[in-house]
Amino acid sequence: MAKKGFVLAETVLGDLQAEMLRGLLEAQGVPVILSKEGYARALGLNVGPLGEVEILVPADKLALAQQVLEDYYAGVFANGELSDDNEMGDMEAEETNLDE
Repeated sequence: MAKKGFVLAETVLGDLQAEMLRGLLEAQGVPVILSKEGYARALGLNVGPLGEVEILVPADKLALAQQVLEDYYAGVFANGELSDDNEMGDMEAEETNLDE
């Protein structure tokens, strides 16, 4: 069930995966609508065909959404490294000083 101007970018199994991908896409500037069969949502079903959630994005953002999803599945977002200012490293150093 596509909303006006929105197209299907991906179909995933389960609300958790859908919400995670929504957050990722929105962080990259892609608005998202999640669509799931009404009765499946009402019953809380997350398995089989009734657990499928459609990830809809604006038609003009489809290429960006597909690239973000491709990068996600390739593990590009999984390295967990911070930028050069490495705020976590500073926090860990402070914790070490507190232990002394």
